[in-house]
Amino acid sequence: MAEQIKILGFAGSLRKGSYNKSLIRAAIEVSPNDMEIEFFDLGGIPLYNADVEADGDPGRVKEFKQAIEAADGLLIATPEYNHGVPAVTKNAIDWASRPPKKAPLNEKPVGILGASPGMTGSARGQSQLRQAFEFTNSYCMPQPEILVYRAHEKFDEQGNLTDERTREYLGKYLESLYDWILKFKETG
Repeated sequence: MAEQIKILGFAGSLRKGSYNKSLIRAAIEVSPNDMEIEFFDLGGIPLYNADVEADGDPGRVKEFKQAIEAADGLLIATPEYNHGVPAVTKNAIDWASRPPKKAPLNEKPVGILGASPGMTGSARGQSQLRQAFEFTNSYCMPQPEILVYRAHEKFDEQGNLTDERTREYLGKYLESLYDWILKFKETG
């Protein structure tokens, strides 16, 4: 690794004690030296509404889009609700997909991960999110995947990732994401 890259990370949860927010914080802690991860909190982004968009993006949406544009890639930690991607995550993607073909998500490399108390570690939510990125012309890293299952056993009460195996794997995942983003940065 040699070239510095900037990643925008966000969690598809508004909950203060979210495992997925904690997962992004852990990613910041274990990220390679040549990778800067900036956390963006989705709080304050309204539900997507084309009538609101026609009057101009709300301030928090503008901030979100500008942060995406300034980043070389995205890192999204999504929970899984009812076997799918949560509305908070999908809503953020809907706003960032506008306007089509000129959206900040267009040709943006993306890494997806997630944590869940369940045994599938947000696998279904991640799968649905990948489908949404096909339309936005974003480049989702296909492998490796990181599915943090039984998250309540891997984070302490303060939200610190305490499971060393998960921490090690997260570091390797970020090295792969670095290489993935560099592929598109070199060709862009």
